[in-house]
Amino acid sequence: MSDDSKTIIFYDFPSKKAGVNGWNPNTWKTRFSLNYKGIPYKTVWVEYPDVEPTLKALGARPTKKKPDGSPMYTLPAISDPSTGAIITESFDIAQYLDKTYPDKPILPQGTKALQAAFLGTLRSNTRSFFPFGLLMTCEQLLNSKSEVYFREVRKNDVLAGKTVDEVYPRGERAKEEWKNVEEGLGNIDKLMSKEDKFIMGDTVSFADFVVGGYLQWAKNGWGEDSEQWKDMATWHGGRWGRLVKALEAL
Repeated sequence: MSDDSKTIIFYDFPSKKAGVNGWNPNTWKTRFSLNYKGIPYKTVWVEYPDVEPTLKALGARPTKKKPDGSPMYTLPAISDPSTGAIITESFDIAQYLDKTYPDKPILPQGTKALQAAFLGTLRSNTRSFFPFGLLMTCEQLLNSKSEVYFREVRKNDVLAGKTVDEVYPRGERAKEEWKNVEEGLGNIDKLMSKEDKFIMGDTVSFADFVVGGYLQWAKNGWGEDSEQWKDMATWHGGRWGRLVKALEAL
């Protein structure tokens, strides 16, 4: 019987969508990590405006800086009562979990630098998706409290003064940008052999959780039966649909 007082607490964003427990691509990296390692945890759902006060109260470190230079607090985060550790940032959490719970490593020995580099590779190849994903997040996933905050923050940082609605591709531009989304994932596909089940062949690693988190965002936001997800799942010989199913089965 597990000791609840020793159970890891995982901080994640809630969803208003029925049946969706976890949707954010970054927090999914940690959810996959915990699931794969078989580490017991419980989820605490935190709305966007509550992230900073929640993490400050825990004594967590900020993960980056806001445009004005002040500290920014983001999820995922975990609190481990067994060690007293409070860790933020998905890659740092992965390193902590491998060090503290070494069974079933997610950063196989000698691959940490490559795994870190892969984060940048995926980010550069998925930029075309974000204008689609931001509006989908607002309309399909966020509770009203978080939606207001999310729209305002994105306008003032990554969107450089434009709204989520203004950057959403429409008409012919939508077709062009959607093709760019496919081509971006195609660049990841080219790094793999046709028979590879995971990024490292038959070996599960953090890189799979990075891609899987991105795919879960699309699948959960639009829905498994949506035209968008059915399209993505069949790209490149159906690789991405198979990867999601493989990760969900871990």
